[in-house]
Amino acid sequence: MRPAAGESRDRGDGADLRDGVSRRPRRHRRQRGPQEPGRRPRALDADARARPRHGPLGRRCDAGRHGPLDLHRGGLERPHRHLAPARRREDPGGHRRRPGAGGRRPAPRTGGRPGPARPGAHPAAGSGEETARRLGPGGRTVRRGADAGGDRAARPAAAARAGHGLRAAAAAGRAGACPVRVLVRVLPAVRGDPRAPARDVPHRRAAAAGHREDGLRRRLPPPDPPDRHDVPQGPQQHPRPLVERERALYGSWYEFFPRSEGTPERPHGTFRTAARRLPAIAKMGFDVVYLPPIHPIGTTFRKGRNNTLDPGPDDVGVPWAIGSPEGGHDAVHPDLGTLEDFAWFVERARGLGLEIALDFALQCSPDHPWVHKHSEWFHHRPDGTIAYAENPPKKYQDIYPLAFDSDMKGLVAETLRVLRHWMSYGVRIFRVDNPHTKPIVFWERVIADINRTDPDVIFLAEAFTRPAMMHTLAQIGFQQSYTYFTWRNTKEELTDYLTELSGEAASYMRPNFFANTPDILHAYLQHGGRPAFEVRAVLAATLSPTWGLYSGYELCENTPLREGGEEYLDSEKYQLKPRDWEAAEREGRSLAPLITRLNEIRRANPALHRLRNLRFHGTDNPSVIAYSKRTGSNTVLVVVNLDPHHTQEATVSLDMPQLGLDDGATLSVRDELTGETYAWSRTNYVRLEPGRTPAHVFHVR
Repeated sequence: MRPAAGESRDRGDGADLRDGVSRRPRRHRRQRGPQEPGRRPRALDADARARPRHGPLGRRCDAGRHGPLDLHRGGLERPHRHLAPARRREDPGGHRRRPGAGGRRPAPRTGGRPGPARPGAHPAAGSGEETARRLGPGGRTVRRGADAGGDRAARPAAAARAGHGLRAAAAAGRAGACPVRVLVRVLPAVRGDPRAPARDVPHRRAAAAGHREDGLRRRLPPPDPPDRHDVPQGPQQHPRPLVERERALYGSWYEFFPRSEGTPERPHGTFRTAARRLPAIAKMGFDVVYLPPIHPIGTTFRKGRNNTLDPGPDDVGVPWAIGSPEGGHDAVHPDLGTLEDFAWFVERARGLGLEIALDFALQCSPDHPWVHKHSEWFHHRPDGTIAYAENPPKKYQDIYPLAFDSDMKGLVAETLRVLRHWMSYGVRIFRVDNPHTKPIVFWERVIADINRTDPDVIFLAEAFTRPAMMHTLAQIGFQQSYTYFTWRNTKEELTDYLTELSGEAASYMRPNFFANTPDILHAYLQHGGRPAFEVRAVLAATLSPTWGLYSGYELCENTPLREGGEEYLDSEKYQLKPRDWEAAEREGRSLAPLITRLNEIRRANPALHRLRNLRFHGTDNPSVIAYSKRTGSNTVLVVVNLDPHHTQEATVSLDMPQLGLDDGATLSVRDELTGETYAWSRTNYVRLEPGRTPAHVFHVR
């Protein structure tokens, strides 16, 4: 989505397109002894933006370079996430039943065993791996091999009560994973600060760090007092792991605009005409269909084609300018149909094995009902008018951003109402637009409330911002995150970035590799043609357990609005864009066969369902990258030519122990893209030609 007010569009290379990340909140002055004179406060210099930010608990969270928060480094660990295997439910009549059908899901039972003792560890078969039996906090688990943990949750609190200090409290919990809710409540007692609940300090820090509007840090209301039942009372209280369903880690996403799937007689599509596209999406092997906002679109300051300010009478507007007299976030655009039509669309997708993900964008057009009913939810200029969104030099006159400093509790309640409204229609996945421009504490409360009763609901964070903020969003509850994958194209960039993602950060952050989006058409695709699209599809599908495409990728649409930019010419964000899918397949212009095959390979190989098993292998050509994934007896080896213009040759040097083999062993590899079989050893020659053999995806036998 287009950046909203105060948003930072950072590609992870240190180049921030706007200072949209808040600086560290002011701390209380520390009491100094007679031997430690006070120091003059240091002015904030120009490099302050690049310094490590603080996560939701006030601890250092620096682009993953210092790993997740854990006791071993003197920080605070967030409970590990575990994946419950996907399971089909059936009613007595033998029909499949969707999760949550028939009303809201009851709150999950508690009392499950604790999670792994080591944060950031790479679990392997037979090394203490857990199998989850139930979703949600405290989902019952069965440990294999390692100690279950006993009364570790009570040790830090006991150490603090005994007055041994923070180090002693950390050491007391070092033997096992301690949930944040245990340790955060210990901190004020350790620091000798009897004021306020312990949870108050980190929540205030997180709120200040997560909310910055027009250069001003605003004061947020204090959080609700902690529930006394949430405080461990004795040794019987165990750390509870967070168990989430398999789709939170593994899946294939396809994004498309239903309004573009119309007919010659009625160009604007409806849910019922858009449903004709679903069988082709399912045939390509996708699991999730992601829809941009489907709500009424405002007319005030509506944008025209290619983001012009003078729309014509037939211009349909931007779906992210949500709200009109017909309704707001809980309504559907009248040209798309009714809520009943949407429910039918969801059921039609489910019948094809597809799950619907809905865009959730907390922003409004000037015509949104909230503007008139809750004017306090918006920023007002001195003259009384509401401030529209800006990201200099861009201005978004058709969008009003929300202000969270006047009625946080009201906004949380309304957000929960809207989310549960769509959940009642079968939506269990939400792609959240620009979450980093809202307070961290807001999302922490919303996601916790939803997942408390519906632990199968998944939230994907679309936050192209500083790494520290992206990591923080994952730490406070977002199950998935967009990444910088779109801007990582060289061998060195990919190797460094994937090594980071598959390392300690994988204990709390799950990437979703979209090869393109309606906002992002990278120069690699603009100038690389069809071979570039093939390469990026192979990389996204095999590097990350979750990957996605935006509609039109299979047709290799790559014309930019202007040279050097990433916007599409005639972008679908501003207009209808009908496509002749059948003609493209008949003429051989579609990448659908390759995409279908990649998803088939992913389903057949469990090694591609995981992230932490990624290992890179050596090549003597910087344009050729090689990597493997191994889970149990299943091993996949991938070799890709990153140059979409020239044939590349290389010698691939395999790290045989990472494949479970001795250095002198020989192996049989079958290319799952071509069906050819080769005999390989430790060193092997490859020749990869763009457009014909851009990559090998080997199944190692």
